[in-house]
Amino acid sequence: MKPVKVGLMGLGTVGTGVVRIVEGHQADLQSQVASPIEIAKILVKDASKSRSVVVDASKLTEDPWELVRDEEIDIIVEVMGGVGATKELLLEALERGKHIVTANKDLMALHGQEILAKAKEKGCDVFYEASVAGGIPIIRTLIEGFSSDRITKIMGIVNGTTNYILTKMSQEGADYQDVLKEAQALGYAEADPTSDVEGLDAARKMTILSTLGFRANVALEDVDVRGISAVTQEDIRYAHQLGCEIKLLGIAERQDDYISVSVQPTLVRRSHPIASVNGVFNAVYVHGEAVGETMFYGPGAGEMPTATSIVADLVAVVKNMKLGVNGRQSSLSYKEKKLKTDEQIASKYFMLLHVEDRAGVLMQIAQVFSKYDVSIESVMQPATPDQQGAQLIISTHAADKASMNAVQKAFEELPAVKTIKSVYRVEG
Repeated sequence: MKPVKVGLMGLGTVGTGVVRIVEGHQADLQSQVASPIEIAKILVKDASKSRSVVVDASKLTEDPWELVRDEEIDIIVEVMGGVGATKELLLEALERGKHIVTANKDLMALHGQEILAKAKEKGCDVFYEASVAGGIPIIRTLIEGFSSDRITKIMGIVNGTTNYILTKMSQEGADYQDVLKEAQALGYAEADPTSDVEGLDAARKMTILSTLGFRANVALEDVDVRGISAVTQEDIRYAHQLGCEIKLLGIAERQDDYISVSVQPTLVRRSHPIASVNGVFNAVYVHGEAVGETMFYGPGAGEMPTATSIVADLVAVVKNMKLGVNGRQSSLSYKEKKLKTDEQIASKYFMLLHVEDRAGVLMQIAQVFSKYDVSIESVMQPATPDQQGAQLIISTHAADKASMNAVQKAFEELPAVKTIKSVYRVEG
């Protein structure tokens, strides 16, 4: 029985997991695809390096083009990362009729439509389940499971590092910088954590999810991004008083064919299931007009969860090869992208103000909200004996983003307001 030959680009954490699954689960894989799957060639940076998985040294190469040009290789599995050079390699592989499985969220967020168009032209598959939310099969679900529905909202925790940090801050009362150092020591955060903590990683994933969910070509620059580096213990303490947790959420919404996509720290009511997603776990909530609310939960990263998604894609490609239907399942966007204006983006808000502690201040605050047609849901004034002035915790009813921006600008110019400490969206 002729094996299906695979070229593996990258033998780091995830690549090692792919080798373990393909070699360790060979009987199970053959029962699904009716032929052996063989990792024929592996691209590495240093072929002489010792590794945690045993591989035949003759299969290792430091030349990526060796995999692309090998006529016996049917499928390229790309887990090495990178954008520019990686895109050229994969486009050439598609040109030569090879199918692609990738975990590269940066590549798919920035150049996904170009790669998918080339795949369609050449009758090839490009699957990228592992690029978002690790072991959660959310991409396949959006393409296939919701194919008969119309998605109106995708909301999720799609970055495990920030969720770990916010969980520790919430449960243990630790400060942001201390938890970040701990996350780096445990390997959850990079030495340079900017991509994670400033929301860029989550923004790339939301670009992919919103493009698939709304069938419109959402670009990375369309995502309004704000990270967690300014979240304080004070914010978390007051969120708890309101019955909320703070989570870094990706939020994509569609209404009347107009869409908005953002990544931002958000107060989530504890009654919402996403509020209880802790540690490095991910969760994606999807609302469809027909099905209503659904949520998908699981490990968002790691060697074996991510490798499981990659091998599932690999099996799907081989099944399509056997049926002769590669390149038929296109996830190319076909709808015109219409972005919401700030006047069309509405949500509830939490605002923490440091104000002068004197009569009439609350009336001035209320007048500003009234002027811009923002309705107040509740106001709390906690005791602050150790500082001058007063703290006001304000929750609003649903208000549009433009009005809230105007409220903040007015408060910046109002003498009674010493500081606008925090402003967060509220969900759930």
